Amino acid sequence: MSVPYKYHLRPAYGSPELLLQFNLDSSDTDFIKDVFKALASIEPKVNSLQELWMNGEIILHISSSIGEFCLSRDIWDFGFVTAEENQPCIKAIHKILDRNPLFMQEEVDFENYKTQKA
Repeated sequence: MSVPYKYHLRPAYGSPELLLQFNLDSSDTDFIKDVFKALASIEPKVNSLQELWMNGEIILHISSSIGEFCLSRDIWDFGFVTAEENQPCIKAIHKILDRNPLFMQEEVDFENYKTQKA
């Protein structure tokens, strides 16, 4: 287990919308459970589960006291929290995780996520 889980608060590629990206490894089997524990104060509830068999990704569609968001994990050992329609939710989740010893933010350069102009 690679606790603390390292994550980036960053924009989506070519977008101003923020997301949380977790860099995991195959031993991080409790990642989703640990995220739910950390976010207990916002009462996360899974509305639906989507499995994308072609790339082994699982996406949880979640409602909470601060709105809806998605939590995903893929076979490349990345996890994401996204909320395109609820950016304040991403910032609030980041604040919660930032205070939790199981999670550690790593700073990134937002310029790296801009798309290149031809």
